Amino acid sequence: MRLTLYTDFSLRILIYLGAKKRDELSTIQDISNAYQISKNHLMKVSHELGKAGYIETVRGRKGGIRLALEPGDINIGEVVRRMEDDFYLVECFNPSGGSCPISPVCGLKGVLGRALQAYLQVLDEYTLQDLLVNKDDLRAILQQQNEVTLPQTEDVLPPGYEWHSIPAVHGTGEEPQV
Repeated sequence: MRLTLYTDFSLRILIYLGAKKRDELSTIQDISNAYQISKNHLMKVSHELGKAGYIETVRGRKGGIRLALEPGDINIGEVVRRMEDDFYLVECFNPSGGSCPISPVCGLKGVLGRALQAYLQVLDEYTLQDLLVNKDDLRAILQQQNEVTLPQTEDVLPPGYEWHSIPAVHGTGEEPQV
């Protein structure tokens, strides 16, 4: 099972903000510098996190973003479901069908469906608070990274990753179809 970069970046933003003091504001540039990832991508992701109610934006010269909820109220499984564009592990998971000729009699769909549910069930057992048990270490590393700001290539993704945009019907919170 592999998460998209969109979800990966969503979780990184939440971890970054969770490692900060509750009322401390951060900028997208701060987060971009800390993780050495595209500011443009982070802006799209943070916008969706704001629409979902996970973060809030403070406008103005000294503005920024911060968590809108307590870390213990942010369920990791819920975040992953909301940020992933689909859970089509194989072609036959897509409701519009596919071209696999054995799809009507194949047992793989059921096996992978159970694996996906188990994967999501494990994620449901954790909140952002659980990921912040080493908050002081996280804060120190992220601050150190922020001070080192390396040059970034804005829209280059690591090998094997694809970027996705959130579709209009995305984020309904519905269980994946398996």
